[in-house]
Parts: sequence; C-alpha cells; structure tokens
Amino acid sequence: MKLYPDISLRLFRVWQRNLIVYMQSWKVRSLPPLLEPIFYLVAFGVGLGSLVGGVRYAGEEISYTRFIAPALIAITVMNNAFFENSYASFVRMYYQKTFDAMMTTPLTVQEIIAGEILWGATKAVIATAIMMAAISVFGLISFPEGLLLLPIAFLGGLAFGGAGMICTALVPNIEIFNLPIFLFITPMFLFGGTFFPLESLPDWGRTTAVFLPLTHLVNLSRSSAIGRSDASVITGLAYLVLFVSASFPTALYLMRRRLIK
Repeated sequence: MKLYPDISLRLFRVWQRNLIVYMQSWKVRSLPPLLEPIFYLVAFGVGLGSLVGGVRYAGEEISYTRFIAPALIAITVMNNAFFENSYASFVRMYYQKTFDAMMTTPLTVQEIIAGEILWGATKAVIATAIMMAAISVFGLISFPEGLLLLPIAFLGGLAFGGAGMICTALVPNIEIFNLPIFLFITPMFLFGGTFFPLESLPDWGRTTAVFLPLTHLVNLSRSSAIGRSDASVITGLAYLVLFVSASFPTALYLMRRRLIK
C-alpha cells in the first residue's frame, strides 16, 4: 500500500526500530519532559509571575503561569522533533551507519526518512503527554479541550521534524548544527510569543513572528490549554499544514540526494 510516491507502510519498521531503542532507556528519557515544566513554572511562573501579574489573552486576564505553561509544551514539541531529526538522525546516518544498513533491505530512502520524521513527531507527542500530566497537577490545563494538545503536538512534530531533517541533509558535519539552532530555533524560543505576548514587540517584531512556525504552535497550544479559541486557530492550523506540506517533500528530496551518490 503506497502512502506517498515510493513510500509504503514499511516506513513503520523504521519507526518501530526507533521506538525499541527509545524503550530501552525510557525512564531516563522521561525525566526531562517531566521535570522541565516544573522548573520553568517555579522560576518564571512563580518568580517572574509575581512581578508581571496578569496577562491579557483572548479577551481575558489570566495569570502569567497559565500564560507560559502551554508555551512550554510547544517548546518541548519543537525541541524533541527538531533535535531528533537533526542531531539524532545525523548520528544514525553518519556515525552509526544505520541508514546504510536499512538501505540494504527492501526499504526505500523515502521510507527511511519518512519513518524518521514520523518517529520525531511521535517522540514530541510522548513528551507532550508527560508534560501535560505534570502541568495538569497545577491546574493549568482545561479539559477536555486540553486533549487537543496531543494532535497539535503531532502536527507540530511533523513540521519541526521535517525542518530538522532538511538541516541533516544540508550540514557537512555535526558541528554546523549550531548555525540553524542559533538562527532558527533560538529566535523562535525567545520571540515566538512564548514568554510574553506578541503585542509587546514592535511592529517589525510582530510581523517577523507571524512567519515563525513556533508562533503558531504556541498559539494553538495556548488556545487548547486555556479552552479559548478565535480565528487565529484556523490560521495557525493552516500555516502548520502548509509548513509540513513543504518541509516533508523537501526533506525527502534532499536526503535522497545526499544518500544516493
């Protein structure tokens, strides 16, 4: 059964392989998404929140802690998917020669890369589920609307996984990953509406933020967690779907060009 040109259900064998590796140390891997939101909420939510007070969002005043909690989930989605399909995929491709071994099987290059991106998105969902459990203890997620965070995490994971795989296809060595992190990941982390409203930025900053995928992922996560939505939700979904539609085939093409000499 073909899911995409040169891609069949065999891609799930790649996904399965990565899941098996993940499960060998799942307890250790679960600690960051479990403890990280607690550290951030204490440091920023309690510490900085006492200075900031309330934040205006979706026509209502909410606490600063409740404002940043969904953004922490969006950041986790970005980091898990991007780093899994950049650093981790590069290690499997270049150092461990895992991709070379897979290419000796009936798997196509496209199936290998698609399976990698799918795993990056899955890892983002796993981290999101763990973070939701931790944040929910503080009463910062509204249910059942908050359950939408899981499919949103998967969509965001596909977007950032594709972006990470494009970087894997282009960088000549692992040290060069510092460049896309500095130019792509860090600006979004700081200016994607994560720790302060976009209205706080100057006009050029707000305009730039509209083109950043994390901005839309943060807005979708915040809308779901708080249980409030407006027209920007549709815009954010459309943006991420278009981003995935562009990054996924681009990643397949560039990785095939790199692996097939």
